[in-house]
Amino acid sequence: MNIWILGARPRTLPAAIAPVLVAVAIAYPTFNLINALLALIVGLSLQIAVNYANDYSDGIKGTDVDRVGPTRLVASGLASAEAVRQAAFIAFVIGASAGYFLASRTSYWLLAFGAAAIISAWRYTGGKNPYGYRGLGEIYVFIFFGLVATLGTFYGQTGSITIEAVMAAISNGAVSCALLAVNNIRDINGDTKVGKRTLAVRLGDTRARRFYMFLIFISIFTSFTVTILASLGIFPAIKLLNEIKYKKGKELISVLGATSKYQLILGSLIAIGSMVNI
Repeated sequence: MNIWILGARPRTLPAAIAPVLVAVAIAYPTFNLINALLALIVGLSLQIAVNYANDYSDGIKGTDVDRVGPTRLVASGLASAEAVRQAAFIAFVIGASAGYFLASRTSYWLLAFGAAAIISAWRYTGGKNPYGYRGLGEIYVFIFFGLVATLGTFYGQTGSITIEAVMAAISNGAVSCALLAVNNIRDINGDTKVGKRTLAVRLGDTRARRFYMFLIFISIFTSFTVTILASLGIFPAIKLLNEIKYKKGKELISVLGATSKYQLILGSLIAIGSMVNI
C-alpha cells in the first residue's frame, strides 16, 4: 500500500463520509450537489489532516514507538516528520478552501466552526499540552465529526436545522467516538507507558469497553428516532458489543474496522429510511 494512503488511515474515513450522506438524505428532496460535494471535501480533508497531524506529533514526541495498531509513518521511518507535517498542512488547506467556498454559498458563520475544527485538530496531539493526552479527544470527535459535520452539511442544503438532523448528528458523533474509543482501548498499555492519558487510560480497560458499548447503544437509539429502518443496525451492533468484550491487543484492529463499517451501514440505513419516509 502507498505510504500516504497508509498514513491517511482509510478505516477512519467513514467518520467523514457518514455525516454528509445522512445530512443530505434527511434534507431530501432539497438537494444542492455543489454544497454536498464541498461538505464532503471538507470532512475528508480534515479527517486525513488530523490523521497526518497525529502521526507527526506523536512521532516527534516518541509516543508511537511501542504501538499495537496500524503503522505510523514517522515512528516507523517510512516518511520524515517534515514530510508528514507538510501532508497535514496540505490537507488542512484543501479543507479550509472547500469550507470557505461552502460558507460563501451559505453562511459565513460556518467559517468560525471550520477554524475551530482546524485548530482543535492540530491541538489534539500537537503543541505542548495536547488535549488528546488528557482524555478529551472524544469531546472533539463528538462535536466536529458528529454535530458540526452533520448539521453543517444539513444547513448547507436547507438553510435550517431540524430535530431529525440533530438526532442523526448525535448518532454520527457517538459512532465516531466509538472509533476513537476502540482505538485507544487497543493502545491502552502503550499509551500508559509513555504518559498519554487518553480517556481509555483514565477509565481503565473494563470501563473503557463499557463506554464503547454505551456509545454503540446511543447510536442505535438516536438513529431509531430518525427512521425505523435504522433498527436494522442492531444486528451489526450486537456483533460489535460481543467482540469488544473479549478481543485484546491487535485483535481490536478488526473491531476498529468493523466499527467503521457499522458507521457506514447505519448511515446508509438512516439515509434510505429518511428518503423513503420509513
